[in-house]
Amino acid sequence: MPSRRTFLAGSTAALGLAAVTTTAAGSALAAPSVTAPDAAEASDTRPPSFVIVLADDLGYGELGAYGQKLITTSRLDRLAAEGLRFTDAYSTAAVCAPSRCSLLTGLHTGHSTVRANPSSGGQGSLTADDTTFAEVLRARGYRTAVIGKWGFGPEAAGQDSHPTARGFEEFYGYIDHGHAHQYYPAYLWHNDVKEPLPANADGVKAVYAPDLLEQRALEYIGDHASEPFLLLLTPNVPHAPSDIPDSSAYADRTWTAANKGHAAQVGYFDSLVGKVVDRLRELGLEQDTIVLVTSDNGPHEEGGVNPDLFDANGPLRGYKRNLYEGGVRVPLIAWGPGRVRQGTSDRPTPLTDVLPTLAELAGAPSPTDVDGLSAASLLVGGADAARHGHLYWFRDERGVTSRANTQDGGRATWLAEAVRRDNWKAVRFAPERDRTLPDEQWQVELYDLATDPGETGNLVDRHPAKAAELVALMRSSWKDTYPRIPFGADVTLPGPAVPGQAFTVTATLHNGSTRPWTAAALALRAPGGWSVTATSSTTADQLAAGGRLTASWQITPPASTSPATRWTLTAEGSALTPGGPVRYPATGTVTTPPPAPIRDAYLSDLTWISATNGWGPVERDASNGKNAAGDGPLISFGGTTYPKGLGVHASSDIAFHLGGAARRFTSLVGIDDFSARQSSLGATRAKVYGDDRLLLTTSTLTAATGPVQVDLDVRGVRVLRLVVEDANNRTSFDHTSWALARVTVD
Repeated sequence: MPSRRTFLAGSTAALGLAAVTTTAAGSALAAPSVTAPDAAEASDTRPPSFVIVLADDLGYGELGAYGQKLITTSRLDRLAAEGLRFTDAYSTAAVCAPSRCSLLTGLHTGHSTVRANPSSGGQGSLTADDTTFAEVLRARGYRTAVIGKWGFGPEAAGQDSHPTARGFEEFYGYIDHGHAHQYYPAYLWHNDVKEPLPANADGVKAVYAPDLLEQRALEYIGDHASEPFLLLLTPNVPHAPSDIPDSSAYADRTWTAANKGHAAQVGYFDSLVGKVVDRLRELGLEQDTIVLVTSDNGPHEEGGVNPDLFDANGPLRGYKRNLYEGGVRVPLIAWGPGRVRQGTSDRPTPLTDVLPTLAELAGAPSPTDVDGLSAASLLVGGADAARHGHLYWFRDERGVTSRANTQDGGRATWLAEAVRRDNWKAVRFAPERDRTLPDEQWQVELYDLATDPGETGNLVDRHPAKAAELVALMRSSWKDTYPRIPFGADVTLPGPAVPGQAFTVTATLHNGSTRPWTAAALALRAPGGWSVTATSSTTADQLAAGGRLTASWQITPPASTSPATRWTLTAEGSALTPGGPVRYPATGTVTTPPPAPIRDAYLSDLTWISATNGWGPVERDASNGKNAAGDGPLISFGGTTYPKGLGVHASSDIAFHLGGAARRFTSLVGIDDFSARQSSLGATRAKVYGDDRLLLTTSTLTAATGPVQVDLDVRGVRVLRLVVEDANNRTSFDHTSWALARVTVD
């Protein structure tokens, strides 16, 4: 089974974490932790808590502090006056999914996992290799929560892109990007559970979801007032549609209903931030908390909203979806009395800087391979923070809106890149959706932001050498894949855990930071009654920067362990870092196998050992992975339907227990008609493993090539794995089916 890395640390109020020791059997024992100080003395002894409030499609010019005249934003204007207002802050994309990925992981869109919105062919999912700022802070004992719009799929629990798998111990809101467009949803998610909102059933607009998000956020602050916490609050206002219960503040305006609703949504966001600040003050936490308020991209023009009415992009050119300044320059306010200096900063500050900044302020190690730079010294009024050599943006967007398309000269659906270096900004467009086109086929524009922040005068003909310099930076900023330096802990688990039979578990603690760690240790927790024996050393006095500690254990489930059951094992790495102790748990699961088949059987009729899927559930006998398994049409290739099989979405991995009883495995595998109807861009590759031995790799599968016949000898195979991989980095259209997947026993 593939290894899985998460940071699902147990809740702790302690910032000073205890070292973890290991018994001879390898189980974890924690010494008593040092409790956090109470609120009265916290300002002198504890690191700051953090509240990050991320608006959805709030333009640079939509706050009074940034020049807004028509919409009242008094609470945010006061925060800007009391704190630090950034004039040159940037999202890392002009649409929300890639921007939010970069905010969480500190990687710009030339390196990040999510580089486009799901509707534009983007992957839309975080992976086990993505380290978020929640994981970084949680290792130092912070309580962590995200409340609001997550925006990454699949919409399911128990997968690597879920908030609780990416460092947030508490989640309430929307998982899916599209679901977050609903202000009166039929349900919201609480951690791994979908919670219905019966009052909103059948399209009734009774419960306004942002009100629920506000309530949960204020409760969370109160629940964790005595300990360091991180709250990422991501309301979906003012994204279209302009749905809001009360727009009476603008009732006397002659605007359209959409514009009144939009203005009221911006006002709602202002009020929400004000209530958060009031809650911090009520609890005496204002001296112990740093609040950051920003937006994921420029202003939208959807649902009838006219951003020009509000001068939503201020003096800048462009809107959401443009790589001009109006699409990517965003408001950013940092506030924290006694923690954050007052004033204004013109430092070009991308939201990739949030991760290393929080890490430095919290005394937490940070991954070395992020693109962000810490701005901690700038916030606290020390020496000016390090500045980026350049900033980079990439766009792969299929959505078109009229104003954005006009700004782009009719090129809104073209691939685009941009770079800012000092005050020079270059934007270029590719006439084909192919990033590998030679440079001379791209259309390049050059602007001097020092004299022309509105990007009105293209200087490419006057300064061709400068344009070529910035284009070279674009090329160097992009990596087709960006392998990460391992950070934290990971655990490698075998296939099925056969009752009464020993197996080996291996875990590694990676020091992916820049400074050495001491007192490193690994421990393993297994279910009660399971035998756990360390078979290697589990400690190291020193762990150099870039170094790692690896340990292994022999695990034996009792002979009486229930079959066909998933079991959790947790490896925890701990160390003493220059900023204090850290803990990095890595959780994985093993499954006791179901009985082996005793007669010929279709795999869709058998119980699988495990099943992971890139989007939605694995389907039984259907080819639509959107909702509950079995919700879609029958599997079909070229118009021919098949009553049995499995529908998956790359990347997928399904394991079945054959127990050595089967002799043949047969199937048709390919891009199914369901995916082909969506687009011709789908391309996958299928693999079959027997006991982790590769038995088959298909050629690239597309709708045009049709399915491939599979007929394999599987005699003696105990575990059969069916794997589908993306073959062209366009996973949105990679629904693949294993039709008539069948094992022959006799």
